Amino acid sequence: MISIIFVLVFASPNYDLLRKQMVNTQIIQRGIKDKRVIEAMLKVPRHEFVPKSYRPYAYKDTPLPIGHGQTISQPYIVALMTELLELKGNEKVLEIGTGSGYQAAVLSFLAKEVYTIEIIPQLAESAKTRLQRLGYTNVFVKCGDGFFGWKEHAPFDAIIITCAAPELPEPLVNQLKEGGKIVLPQGDNFQELIVYEKTPKGLKKKPIIPVRFVPMRGEIERRKK
Repeated sequence: MISIIFVLVFASPNYDLLRKQMVNTQIIQRGIKDKRVIEAMLKVPRHEFVPKSYRPYAYKDTPLPIGHGQTISQPYIVALMTELLELKGNEKVLEIGTGSGYQAAVLSFLAKEVYTIEIIPQLAESAKTRLQRLGYTNVFVKCGDGFFGWKEHAPFDAIIITCAAPELPEPLVNQLKEGGKIVLPQGDNFQELIVYEKTPKGLKKKPIIPVRFVPMRGEIERRKK
């Protein structure tokens, strides 16, 4: 009896190709026009920011779990929220909701400095380690409640909130420069992506599209009760 052993060799996914396909089909074809945003999305290896078990899906058009009830946002939404900030390159940006660090990594190519706050200690620590390992030297991670912002480094040119808030936290408005923008998903059961611009006469509000994000945690939850 002759035994024949078949050895199957599985090649590693071509993440560079998958990332290019993601940008072409999910981002450019859906209307993202800012060339700097597109270049940043091409540079950041999204598969490094998801758990290993989800890496085969890293470049799919979907959010993915990253543990602790949190998710990494859909690539298109990351690109859209980033484009809405209208960054030129010399800004100081605050992010609320670090998650795995993916959004902060994208922002790192578009701004001078990125300050990002994560309320879940395990995610904050893993994101900090990951960002350092991958060489994002202009990203600074803090574990804390994003409701209160990061006063020591204020004012900020732009603020991005990657978790849903029923209202815009007042401390964040106070830490935003005049002329700056805040982008966030706002609402409870029904959420809408909103851009606020800080003007001399107050906040100018612009609704964008309906969205679905995990809720903001911490102080903002206590204020709802």
